Amino acid sequence: MHMPGHKRNTDLLQMVNPYSIDITEIDGFDNLHRPEGIIKNGMERWARIYGSLDTYYLVGGSSAGILAGISAATNRGDKILVARNSHKSVYHGIYLNGLKPVYLYPERIKSFGINGSISPKTVEEILEREKDIRLVVVTSPTYEGVVSDIEGIAKAAHRYKIPLMVDEAHGAHLGFHPGFPKNSVACGADIVVQSIHKTLPAFTQSALLHANSSLIAKDKLLRYLSIYQSTSPSYILMAGMDKCRELLESRGKELFAAYYEMLTEFFKAAEEFKNIRLLTDNIVRAEGSYAFDPSKLNLSVRGTEYTGTKLYHMLLTEYKIQMEMAAGDYCLGMTSIGDRKEGFDRLFRALFEVDKRLSLDNRHKEKASASKSIDYSISPAKVLTTCEEAQNAETKTISLEESKGLIAAEYVYLYPPGIPLLVPGEEITEDILHLIAVYKEQELTIQGLSDFNACKIKVVV
Repeated sequence: MHMPGHKRNTDLLQMVNPYSIDITEIDGFDNLHRPEGIIKNGMERWARIYGSLDTYYLVGGSSAGILAGISAATNRGDKILVARNSHKSVYHGIYLNGLKPVYLYPERIKSFGINGSISPKTVEEILEREKDIRLVVVTSPTYEGVVSDIEGIAKAAHRYKIPLMVDEAHGAHLGFHPGFPKNSVACGADIVVQSIHKTLPAFTQSALLHANSSLIAKDKLLRYLSIYQSTSPSYILMAGMDKCRELLESRGKELFAAYYEMLTEFFKAAEEFKNIRLLTDNIVRAEGSYAFDPSKLNLSVRGTEYTGTKLYHMLLTEYKIQMEMAAGDYCLGMTSIGDRKEGFDRLFRALFEVDKRLSLDNRHKEKASASKSIDYSISPAKVLTTCEEAQNAETKTISLEESKGLIAAEYVYLYPPGIPLLVPGEEITEDILHLIAVYKEQELTIQGLSDFNACKIKVVV
């Protein structure tokens, strides 16, 4: 129940020995940085599938597309409006271009302790106030599958002639079945970046960038795509992209119909659970967010004696089911057309057994509430204008315990998903330190710090 989206399903996808197709830019095999033949044809066919003006292969994952899109849409030192729950690659783009970020904070889905969607109204209000913003960047769907009103956000941005870039790394499958929300290309976003390896059957590191507007110069975008991508792109990855596209063209409707039916059956069966809660579209909308992508299985144990980490390890060790990730009080499963019914059935049986074992007596309730009485939606104050200032400043490394009130000079994030809890230039508060301590206690993977043990942090002197 994790990516890549091909799920190692050799019944669905078969390929020749990869050594036999590991080629280079010889006659007849085109050139990614100057496509005129089979690569150009393949990208044009992807564009027709999604309805984009231009589509480009990304052999460096969505991160390469995020960097290229931000660089093409801005000039050095520009101000951009960016969702604070963005992937670290967005912050790298901000750093490399010396940009000044204005943060958008998503709504919260409090019953699950996760980020919700970005409101078009909030975008409009900030654009009205901050006249010099040059780009809007949002993530939709989120890692947990929460979708924002991209059509509304695009209209708000375009009223000010500002382009919208959507990190849709987790949404390459959207729009292939009416049971899923529309993709951001169909909703009018100017640049959309998708990791097809996450939710479609393609090799890890395979991604696409869709360009749909004259607000971003095509020649500038192509220049940055060539800068951020290897001059020796993998023909194995590009062959995998073609294989994925051909599968969608020939069997997409059939595969997505069967896949959505399996998802529907799973969500229906999960209504039997007494203690484990599954995030649904109804919950997302009831708590003020726009929509939900049902390909994501968010399994919450909030209010029980379990943590998300415990559920994750129990599923792995006792039931041999590998989930995608664990967080404070939930774990996440990722699904795709590569999944088999056997997998859904095994997961349901395992969860049904775990659900019966969970106790909600008063003692456990008190223990659970005591261990989880923390606000996971902490928003640190930005002290320095850019993360570039913080990372290029004079720094020193001190223990986390000593860092309260100082300015961070490096990132802190859980991986996955790679969304920073703390960005260089932000204040290290007591709440942040408490959150890091809780995550360490829950045995979650904290990254970004030079100290791999997450005991020390670089701060601005």
